Amino acid sequence: MSNDAAVTKELIETLQDGSDGFTSAAEKLDKDGETELASSFRELGAQRSKLITELQAIAASYGDQISDSGSVAAKVHRGWMAVKDAIAGSDPDGVLDAAAQGEDHAVAEFEKALDADISPEFKAQLQPMAQQVRGARDQIKSLQAARS
Repeated sequence: MSNDAAVTKELIETLQDGSDGFTSAAEKLDKDGETELASSFRELGAQRSKLITELQAIAASYGDQISDSGSVAAKVHRGWMAVKDAIAGSDPDGVLDAAAQGEDHAVAEFEKALDADISPEFKAQLQPMAQQVRGARDQIKSLQAARS
């Protein structure tokens, strides 16, 4: 597997965790009557799904086949996986805290990917995606600050 393919696989797993996390959080927030916040989380989840599709298309254009499955060990260390359980029992502020932790992890994964030994073409394609992930993190942090 090429470095580009390995990085793509890791990023897809991170993005999938974020998509799942945002979806879980939106469901919890809807139940708590936080419909506006839930809507923001659904939009962020959809953004993650779009990024996954883009990464899969990039990989396919390079001739890489990226499996959707990850190892159990890989799932244990991923950011959103560690906080999704916290969402279920949390109030809206707790959900935002969990989301912020997950987003910090996602940003770190993209920064690690951009620092990796990947092709210049792939790096150029990742940069705007990383900016979207940073923007999502900043949005979550803004939502947190607005509730403080």
